[in-house]
Amino acid sequence: MLAPQPLFQRSFGHGARKLLALHCTIAHSGAWRGVATALDNAVTMVAPDMLSHGRSPDWDRQGDFHDRITEAVLPLLSEPMDVIGHSFGATVALRLAIEHPGLVRSLTMVEPVLFAVALQDDPQAVERHIAAAAPVWEALDSGDAELAARLFNRMWGGGGPRWPDLPDATRAAMTRGIHVVPACDAALFQDSAGLLNPVRLGKLSMPVQLLRGSASDPIIATINEGLARRIPGAESHVVDGAGHMLPISHPTETAAHLRTLFASTPA
Repeated sequence: MLAPQPLFQRSFGHGARKLLALHCTIAHSGAWRGVATALDNAVTMVAPDMLSHGRSPDWDRQGDFHDRITEAVLPLLSEPMDVIGHSFGATVALRLAIEHPGLVRSLTMVEPVLFAVALQDDPQAVERHIAAAAPVWEALDSGDAELAARLFNRMWGGGGPRWPDLPDATRAAMTRGIHVVPACDAALFQDSAGLLNPVRLGKLSMPVQLLRGSASDPIIATINEGLARRIPGAESHVVDGAGHMLPISHPTETAAHLRTLFASTPA
């Protein structure tokens, strides 16, 4: 039995409706501030920092990272809540919905990086993605974590600030967290948690929506549309002009999709 590693968490808003928000890799819980502001106290948003991110402790590198994050986040679901996740966080959100459906009132996945979907639906897209990401892994293998973080941010930054324009603290935080990326391969590429089991997906009964940016990497469209086909009643939406970081770059549009979902899902 591995010792639990509690997560730092922020809270935004004072609404009666509770929303759990899970950030992407090499970001932190503050990434949800814009969405929370756009929701204008319609919810109380609980947003944790993943291990090795933000103010949470460094991952102790024991066990599987996806397992450890899911276990660490679960205590925050103290009652039925809406759940939103971005990128890696969206895959954790999906896992929570599958494994604890009674605690997930609605599920919003923003650009989930569950590459196992694309491996089933378009293997060549995964081959292109792996080739494009090769410099990141080469930098990590050579021990240059800062270069790896810079290249990773270039791949997924989606119109955000260039690396030289980021504050020193932000660059350091991204460098700190980059080691978790290869630790997620089993979950994201091999589906080690069994998220794509048709029986498990078919039992999801809460409202589910998927969001992506129109300017995102094409593999995200493959993943989003693939998940929408697999999950009963799931809706897939595109935010025009947005890239992968749409919760940060387009918080108003992200919040609007949440409001629409909440309107059809009583608290």
